Amino acid sequence: MTTPILDLGPQTRILALLAEAVTDEQLPGRTPCPDLAVRNLLGHLLGLSVAFRDAARKDLGATTDTPPNTVVPDIGPGWREELPKALDELADAWRDPAAWTGMTRAGGVDLPGAVAGAVVADELVIHGWDLARATGHPYAPDPEALTSAHGFLLAATAEGNGPFGPVVPVPAEAPLLDRAVGLSGRDPEWRP
Repeated sequence: MTTPILDLGPQTRILALLAEAVTDEQLPGRTPCPDLAVRNLLGHLLGLSVAFRDAARKDLGATTDTPPNTVVPDIGPGWREELPKALDELADAWRDPAAWTGMTRAGGVDLPGAVAGAVVADELVIHGWDLARATGHPYAPDPEALTSAHGFLLAATAEGNGPFGPVVPVPAEAPLLDRAVGLSGRDPEWRP
């Protein structure tokens, strides 16, 4: 059986454009992520881009061994150049079919490559929503990444808890993005 490969490039480009639109004045603003300001969310996106790039390459070490909740991420002065570069490298690394096979590690957790690919799609889609919502920008995620993220979240929420908190009930007829956001533990109606 061949593992389907999801091109993360469209979603990483959407995220790069959202990040580019963030003003310096918005950096201390609230986000749907408890305890994370916009600047911390951007720092998290930078860190996870590097970690999942390395996970795709099976280049295991400090970037793939560190659990995401060990420190509050932040950005440095070069984040406007570093984040788009890391997002491009992430997408490129996951275009290699070998990324989707065998075992890898991310956040200190060993997991199959295909599962890591689904996790990173979820991270990119949901944190894209977080960033857009926190900064007041419109958001339309890549449809394939959204479908992957929703599928991952459905499987991950069998016990009623999402990866980011308890599932927020959303009507079955709601748009797919709202349903994914609810499954992640966020309220699709959240406003800063």
